[in-house]
Amino acid sequence: MASDKSFLEFLVDQIENAGQITYRMMFGEYGVFSDGKIFALVCDNKLFIKPTEAGRAFINEPVLAPAYPGAKMSFLIEEKLEDRDWISELVRLTLKELPEPKPKKRKKKKKI
Repeated sequence: MASDKSFLEFLVDQIENAGQITYRMMFGEYGVFSDGKIFALVCDNKLFIKPTEAGRAFINEPVLAPAYPGAKMSFLIEEKLEDRDWISELVRLTLKELPEPKPKKRKKKKKI
């Protein structure tokens, strides 16, 4: 089951002060980004946040689950989606620990 765009728009609206939050379709579901840095996946209308030590400490007892079969374990966030302050703080803490995205390689122009 694919995620609803309305669910993604709700999530983006919930996350405040964590950069420019965007999403894009990836592998039939969605990746969620802050200023170009991916920090979460949304699959089947469920939010999966990349695990970090700060996120683990903040959540206290996180639920771990793969976003899709064969994926790495992520923090599955279900109970606190309505809590704007809580989810925003989790995203901010997570982003601080994630590495910066690698610069994209420039395509070489073909000579004619």
